[in-house]
Formats: sequence, C-alpha cells, structure tokens
Amino acid sequence: MDPAVVVGLGNPGPRYAGTRHNIGFRLVDMLADALRASAAESTPDRRVRRAGFHGRPVALVWPLTFMNLSGRALLGLPESEAAGPAGHLIVFDDVALPFGTVRFRKGGGAGGHRGLASILECLGTEAVPRLRLGVGGGEPGRDLAAYVLEPFAPEEEERIGPWLARAAEGVRAFLDEGPETAMNRFNRVPDEEPNPGKEEKE
Repeated sequence: MDPAVVVGLGNPGPRYAGTRHNIGFRLVDMLADALRASAAESTPDRRVRRAGFHGRPVALVWPLTFMNLSGRALLGLPESEAAGPAGHLIVFDDVALPFGTVRFRKGGGAGGHRGLASILECLGTEAVPRLRLGVGGGEPGRDLAAYVLEPFAPEEEERIGPWLARAAEGVRAFLDEGPETAMNRFNRVPDEEPNPGKEEKE
C-alpha cells in the first residue's frame, strides 16, 4: 500500500506554539500520539514521526523552516516521493473560515496561505489534498498577519480539544477511505448538524 504523508503547518519554537498559525502542528501532534508513532527524527528542515494505520504507512511531518518555506520539508523525504501529490494531506489554519470549522478539499489554490503555497510549489501541482481548520478572521479591518501569530482566546482554547478530535477522526477517514469520504462525512462549520447524505463538491 502506498504511504501517506500528513503535513501540519506552523512555525517552530515556543514563541509560536500556542498561536492560531500553529493549529496544524497541534493536530498532527494529536495524531502522532493517537497512532503511537515512532520517535521523532529531525533534520534542519523537518521533524518526522512514522506510524501505520490499517496497514498503510503514514509519515507525520512538521516543517521546521518557518511557514513561508514549508515546502522544503518535503525535499528528500522518501515517503513524499512515493506517495505522490494525491497521497499528501496538508493541515493548516484558515482565517476565511469560522473558528472550529473542519474543511477537507482535494485540491485548489493556496488562497493566500504562504505555507500551503510553498508546499504546492514543491509538489508542482495544486491537486494536493488539504484540511483547512478555521480560526476565524478576528474583528473587521484587523491585521490578519498579526492575528494568526496571536494565541487563541481563552474561550477558544476551551473548544480546541473537541474540534481537533473531530478533525483527527476525519484524517483517519481520509487515510482509510480517501478524500471523498472525509469531505462528505466531516465538512461542516461549527454547530452545523452532520448530514451523512450531503455531498461535498469542493
């Protein structure tokens, strides 16, 4: 079975650990623990932990390059070459979606997210599955670049556990059954009732 590569986007170091921009790191941390992944292996550009899920090899990747150069984390990674673009899942924050949103997509542009843009450039295509985690956009007119580098508000932090648990369940569906299943079953905004019969066309 071809490997899968799950990449959580964020910035390295304690300064950024609790910020909105690092929600991708936090989800992949959760997945690594749940899948009982191997000990971390690090290079200057990435940290990798490896696991298996229903017989499929999974590489969990945290870029250590800072956000704008995230694609460099995939260079020379054997699983990335073997998986091909469609075998990747890129997890990142999205200010265009309400806080707590889970949104899988099979491809598309970067939407202004520089970390995703770097990944797409590295892989040479926009046909790369991704998981957008909505962090909201703050108040109208707010500087979004500064907003994503701030920590979550206390009331948001209280809701992160259930939100990421649902997102992690969606990642398992992606790994096991593919992007269509993950999209149809898990794409919804917070507090929206699940609709198993609803088809996601994005």
